[in-house]
Amino acid sequence: MRADAADAAAAGAQTDCFEDSTAFLGEWGRFQKQVFFALCLSTVPNGFIVMSIVFLADTPPHHCLVPAHLNLSAEWRNASIPLEDGAGARSRCSRYRLEDLLRFSEGNLLPGVDVNLSTVPTEACLDGWEYDHSVYTSTIVSEWDLVCDNSWRNPMTSSVFFCGVLTGSFLSGQLSDRYGRKTVMFATIVIQTVATFIAAFSTSWAMFCSFYFFVGGGNISNYVAAFVLGAEILGPRIRTVFSTAGVCLFFALGYLLLPLLAFFVRDWRSLLLGLTVPGVLCAPLWWFIPESPRWLLSQGKEEEAEAIIRKAAEINNVEPPTVIFAFLKNEEKPEKTRGHNICDLLHSRNIRWISITLWLVWNSLAISYFALSLNTANLHGNTYFNCFLSALVEIPAYSLSWLMFRCCPRRLSIFPMLFLCGVVLLIINFLPAALVYVSITLEMIGKFAVTTAYALVYAYTAEVYPTVLRTTAVGACSMASRIGGIISPFFIYLRNYSASLPYILMGSLTVLMGLLSLLLPETHGMPLPDTITHMQRFPGYSRRKAY
Repeated sequence: MRADAADAAAAGAQTDCFEDSTAFLGEWGRFQKQVFFALCLSTVPNGFIVMSIVFLADTPPHHCLVPAHLNLSAEWRNASIPLEDGAGARSRCSRYRLEDLLRFSEGNLLPGVDVNLSTVPTEACLDGWEYDHSVYTSTIVSEWDLVCDNSWRNPMTSSVFFCGVLTGSFLSGQLSDRYGRKTVMFATIVIQTVATFIAAFSTSWAMFCSFYFFVGGGNISNYVAAFVLGAEILGPRIRTVFSTAGVCLFFALGYLLLPLLAFFVRDWRSLLLGLTVPGVLCAPLWWFIPESPRWLLSQGKEEEAEAIIRKAAEINNVEPPTVIFAFLKNEEKPEKTRGHNICDLLHSRNIRWISITLWLVWNSLAISYFALSLNTANLHGNTYFNCFLSALVEIPAYSLSWLMFRCCPRRLSIFPMLFLCGVVLLIINFLPAALVYVSITLEMIGKFAVTTAYALVYAYTAEVYPTVLRTTAVGACSMASRIGGIISPFFIYLRNYSASLPYILMGSLTVLMGLLSLLLPETHGMPLPDTITHMQRFPGYSRRKAY
């Protein structure tokens, strides 16, 4: 136990010493500004891509196609589609049997006069569908008829994307902990951009999903790497701004621009090609973003880390000391020779309970966040405006998360946002159907709350885990949340059976996870840990028990 205590003391000393050793750079010099804005800009393509499925896979109004060559009278052609829902809406998935309509037309009989339409048999859309093109030139739904019996393929497309995100979360954390944050970040930006470009030329739904999987994997991988890179390079005060506001606001900027681009580009293939442009524009950022000195030190690459700090001093126009990392000279460094992987997140009781709790919270957040975002196409009114509004509420949400993260305890910041989201989603179920604008307002309040909580949890996760596991841990938490992301499209699909069911499930889960978040250890005002032994403790575990 004394050895554990000594390791913890050494870890705390190393954390403080790293920040003390680089304090001569200042917190907001030219170098920090360069890194801050370059990393933030790298997340703009992520905002474009994640919610693009709202427009790529929106379902336009449609009904069964009646072939033009059939010798039907105008009256029977107009009456060929049954009405349903008691509101005069045309059926989307059935038509009157054509052989009967041809017989009636040839006999000069009139629908509703000579023939009672309720007695005419119906059939499926054997000749395909006719889609309304007043909003979209085409979507993947109209391209490959993802309607009626194939309607499950629509939410499955989003789930495939999130399966890619799940895989990227699993692999990217370990890869960047092994090969470096910067290398993995730019490699996955390339993967995302190239996969998006190829997907635009898909000839089938299966081909589209195959490449959309890689789009999802690249999307989350570069985001996590950029997030951790900023957390490790920037000083404590700027780190908080970066992790809770900076990177999130630039993500929201991409999300805000998405409906504007989609408004002018109504064809899904052209829209995908347009979405590759922000990724291409990220290429010059390579020369403005360094590798993480913290990661280099954890790998024993002291000379490379020192070279980056000296370059930063030159950019900031300050004089570095002769020896920057003096605290390493007399240290034994066992951590440098030991590799870490995802299994270490369950190694001891302390880190195990922290990890399990965070995985559950991230999962619930993903369900609510993505389901509410994807649901904008189903809300009353204009899809483009609803998507823009959903993106717009994220800006004050991220601003609030920054204020809360700067001034408030972490647990008491995360809990009220999760609880508020859950409560407003449950309230929606009790509103009369006529109050559509009140319902939309409450849904946007829920989106605001869950977005705030998501930003807080992201930043909290980067704080609570040590340098040797930080990217792996954030990637693993993100991976756990993607299980929620994978099933979130089917939460929306449940609207086909009960309009209130998605809100009941999301609201209940979010309230429960809000209560669970109160068990997490507090990290407000604590130094960033470099090793596992210096992590904050889960309530109920003393240091003697935890390790």
